[in-house]
Amino acid sequence: MANIQNIERKAEQVSVVSEKIKKAQSIVVFDYRGITVAEDTELRAEMRKANVEYAVIKNHIMERACEAAGIDAKSAPFLKGPSAFAFGYEDVAAPARILKGFIKKAKKCELKGGIVETSLISAAQVEAIADMPSREVLIARMLGSMMSPISKFAIALNEIAKKQDGAQA
Repeated sequence: MANIQNIERKAEQVSVVSEKIKKAQSIVVFDYRGITVAEDTELRAEMRKANVEYAVIKNHIMERACEAAGIDAKSAPFLKGPSAFAFGYEDVAAPARILKGFIKKAKKCELKGGIVETSLISAAQVEAIADMPSREVLIARMLGSMMSPISKFAIALNEIAKKQDGAQA
């Protein structure tokens, strides 16, 4: 009887994790060994602020959940050894950015890889995503570059008007 309950419990875990995978825009996998409880609490709080869910999940549960979500994770090298998972629901780069900053500060842990939409990515690709500017910064840059020609045009018109006023006087 206990074996059937265990199988049912694991099936429920796979189902729950599969739903998280489907909702997440990105998932970052990292080796959490070496961090203290205080550091872990600080990391979780920082992730919560960015709407990133942090969970320690057994690799075989994650592998089965990926399969249920339509992702082939059998060949994923990051599903070996102790793994923690950061699920980013709003910003693709948020989990990677938070973890890269934490690793730099704590000098512990290491990125193992991740999943963006349905694609497996390496640790180097996760770091590249972490280095990308945030959505707000990208929008501000785009608006700034769009406003630049208009601003220059307004300045040129203003200068022309000043010269005409000076010529009439």
